[in-house]
Amino acid sequence: MNQGIKTVLYPVKDIKQATALFRNFLGVNPYAEQPYYVGFKVNDQDIGLVPNNPEGGVAAFYHVDDIKDSLQILQEGGAEIIQEIKNVGGERLVASVKDTSNNIIGLIQG
Repeated sequence: MNQGIKTVLYPVKDIKQATALFRNFLGVNPYAEQPYYVGFKVNDQDIGLVPNNPEGGVAAFYHVDDIKDSLQILQEGGAEIIQEIKNVGGERLVASVKDTSNNIIGLIQG
């Protein structure tokens, strides 16, 4: 089951400057603040800042129940994997693809 987009990642050049900007803009403090990731929670949405994002532009992540199945569906539709399924801690798995229009589609399970 696809739960929709719940996470958006922004690539940033200066994570400290971007953190200050988003803190002021969103009106909340980050729930996670590490050199490799800063995360804000706004309602039921995660807004993440990622320095030197290897995937390129802004990436929207769909939360899914079965990441392998979702990845297969995207590949069968012509999408190219840019990040294989990876465990990022605990039970959370992530992967991403570029569709045939070069849009980044991210997947999160867990």
